[in-house]
Amino acid sequence: MSANSHEPITLRRDCAVVLIPSGQPTVLRRGDRVVLIQSLGGNITMQTDRGYLVRVERNDADALGLEVSPIDETPESERRGNDVAPGPFDLEQVTDQLRTVFDPEIPVNVVDLGLVYDCQAHRLADGGRRVEIKLSMTAPGCGMGDVLAEDARAKVATVPGVTEVDVDLVWDPPWDLSRMSEAARLELGLW
Repeated sequence: MSANSHEPITLRRDCAVVLIPSGQPTVLRRGDRVVLIQSLGGNITMQTDRGYLVRVERNDADALGLEVSPIDETPESERRGNDVAPGPFDLEQVTDQLRTVFDPEIPVNVVDLGLVYDCQAHRLADGGRRVEIKLSMTAPGCGMGDVLAEDARAKVATVPGVTEVDVDLVWDPPWDLSRMSEAARLELGLW
């Protein structure tokens, strides 16, 4: 992805976006101007000329004149039996995929932010794995929970051996700064 984060970008076509932090879908129109805030994990956070933050999905990067590298996000429903990604299952690969899911307002992944409260894998009768993830948000009023949960689900579904993914949003215990990793604290200057 390439763009100077301080130069306005004019949309080349209408583009569906999600307002941050409400999670409400809306559409930016061709000709609207935006500024790149961050591009992490394949998704893009932009600021509109009215000051709103919006999240642009990777498949709409062309509307911004940007390119993103392709990733395998084959829908889970299409990944059964022999279509499961090849290789042995490794829970560390699940964690690695979760590290590619980023808060759209904070340049830190959900693992280092301490938003992943639990992650377990269970062997299924067909030999595949069901991965169950408990994910929280930094604030109970954050409307981005479903968006980040879907990001996590789609990315974990690409891990070899995974045939089912369940991401549950949880609010107890409430998230606080103590859940962040040392790396996240350093990134955000919270020492």
